[in-house]
Amino acid sequence: MNSQLLQSEIILENKKVLLIPFENERNIELKEIIFDDEIWKYMGMYVRNDQDFENYIQNTLKQKADGICYPFLIIDKATNKVSGSTRYGYLNHASQKCEIGWTWYGKDFQGTGLNKACKYELLNFGFENIQFKRIQFSADLENEKSQRAIEKLGALKEGLFRNNYIDSDGNSKDDVYYSIILEEWENTKRNYFEEFI
Repeated sequence: MNSQLLQSEIILENKKVLLIPFENERNIELKEIIFDDEIWKYMGMYVRNDQDFENYIQNTLKQKADGICYPFLIIDKATNKVSGSTRYGYLNHASQKCEIGWTWYGKDFQGTGLNKACKYELLNFGFENIQFKRIQFSADLENEKSQRAIEKLGALKEGLFRNNYIDSDGNSKDDVYYSIILEEWENTKRNYFEEFI
């Protein structure tokens, strides 16, 4: 695994989306789209005011500095607007794996195809450059929209993790887990992401 890449400035791009490191000064633009409780329902927190926003920015940057994750800003190339955020998280160098998640989009950018374009870049760079052996995804059992989005990526549904996290309202919730492994990536890329190859 090429862990050194996670210490560098990673910029990923295709015809639809541009991903840049979260610490870019454009992260202030998230403020225009972030105050929406629907975004945060399954995230374990809410961002409702300026202090919440500042906490979100600082916590994300600290987690990157601590080596827990590598977060990105998502830029919609059609509008050149910051449309949300995503990350490589749960970085596990010893087992050469991570989870792609903590992904959210402003309301105007949901359902536009940005998610598939974004996930292609993360998966392709993750497998082919960083050389992860496993990339996983998870979604709340009740979050059928996220589960459908993950399934559209060709990820294998692996099972249910019970009482896996505490939601934004303090309830213990179950997650459905999915994965793509390195040995599957070439076929998955051809079968699910042909438009980006």
